[in-house]
Amino acid sequence: MKIPDSAALKASSAPRKKKPLYKSLFFQILIAVVAGVLIGHFWPNIGSALRPLGDGFIQLIKMIIAPLIFLVIVTGISAVGDVKAVGRVGIKALLYFTGATVFALVFGLIVGNLVQPGAGLRIDPSTLSQDALNAATGTAPPKNAASFILDIIPTSVIGAFASNSLLQVLFFSVFFGAAIVVIGRERCLPVISLMETVLELIFKIMSWIMKVAPIGAFGAMAFIIGQYGLDTLGTYALLIASCYGAAVIFIGLLFLVAWSFARVPLWHFLRYTREEFLLALGTASTEAVMPRIMTKLTNAGCSRATTGLVVPTGYSFNLDGAAIYLSISLLFLAQAFGHHLDLGQQLAALGVLLLTSKGMAGVPGSSFLALSATATALGIFPVAGVALLLGADRLMDSMRVVVNLLGNCVATFIVAKWEGQFDRSVMVRAFRGEITNEDSAIMLGAEAAFEEQEIARISEGQVPSPKFRGGPTSGDIPQFEMMKPSQHRSPSVSPD
Repeated sequence: MKIPDSAALKASSAPRKKKPLYKSLFFQILIAVVAGVLIGHFWPNIGSALRPLGDGFIQLIKMIIAPLIFLVIVTGISAVGDVKAVGRVGIKALLYFTGATVFALVFGLIVGNLVQPGAGLRIDPSTLSQDALNAATGTAPPKNAASFILDIIPTSVIGAFASNSLLQVLFFSVFFGAAIVVIGRERCLPVISLMETVLELIFKIMSWIMKVAPIGAFGAMAFIIGQYGLDTLGTYALLIASCYGAAVIFIGLLFLVAWSFARVPLWHFLRYTREEFLLALGTASTEAVMPRIMTKLTNAGCSRATTGLVVPTGYSFNLDGAAIYLSISLLFLAQAFGHHLDLGQQLAALGVLLLTSKGMAGVPGSSFLALSATATALGIFPVAGVALLLGADRLMDSMRVVVNLLGNCVATFIVAKWEGQFDRSVMVRAFRGEITNEDSAIMLGAEAAFEEQEIARISEGQVPSPKFRGGPTSGDIPQFEMMKPSQHRSPSVSPD
């Protein structure tokens, strides 16, 4: 991206026009979600048939997630230039994830004990069938801890990218980035430069994909309402109210944690990321917004290395919303079968859920697998009883998506602050609507606004914004260009 010199500012001093409301991505997605709900409710057959729109959009996002994570992590680690720092970030992230998951599970158990959503249902085990549960989970056995850890190590790097296995891609990316640091940034500059150029292409593709986000949100929401209907709300009213009420309280606690540890005003952050959260709600998928949320976090002062490590790892290790849902659902099922769990049984269930809840992201029927494993291990209720949740599970997606996504954002801020890779002054600029680095401008489709902003900064004698947060300025990385030998490239930014 070429920034004009300061003389261009004097030639173009007209104020920038405010973007019309109908061009706002947030407004477009909001209208699409409302339209999807109406179509799904009044014309459920049509709503159910619109599923390919939502699935197609999510597949477009998944198409670029693996290369995005690889490039973001490798370039981020190379910019940090310290392998030990990368290790510290990983350890601190896992410590935070473990603590947050344990707290979410305990919090869910407390809510389930107080509200008792399954009390009085008196389900007869003889009326249950395993077929529905098998259809939801594909009869896949739950993984043990050893299998889960081994699955993080890819047997083939190409296979990891082809299967979109995020933890395997992350695992290889850390090794690749660490190798660049050990060999030396100077020797690897051609590789880093090529990766930066490819990453810009990925960012540009992502900005194009986001133009069809409203269509994806419309199709996904129409399918959810058309397939499952709003009538299910009455059948599982107390369970749904318990989960959503617990989610609201948990989000309030995240507000306190974010402000106490990193001085991040979470309400301003939610306004800043409203498009991403609304899209996640509309598509019932956090993966649909992973590239954009990572960009927003780096734009808000978190380093690229920290964001690249924490967010993808958190998608498997920090599922706070899913943890709350699992613990409340476990007590719901036990109460529905007339079982009162004592403290020892609940602590045992907590331990099993802590292990089985890891790696749930992207696994079909993962919540049923976790609950089935817990039922099998403790013998609290028939495994087939987990099928009672089939009707309510999809209606919990909104709660899980919001809490999971917000929990990972808070984790990124805290780990970045903990490691000294968070600039709060940059966060304040971002919350005011500024683009604080060049790569974020490309991803968010705001190149024109960024150029105007940079002209103003340079004319005021300020330092140009960096190539990416926690990384070099644009001039620090050589660019690959197709040119004839006689051609010479003029500098794109004049610091004078």
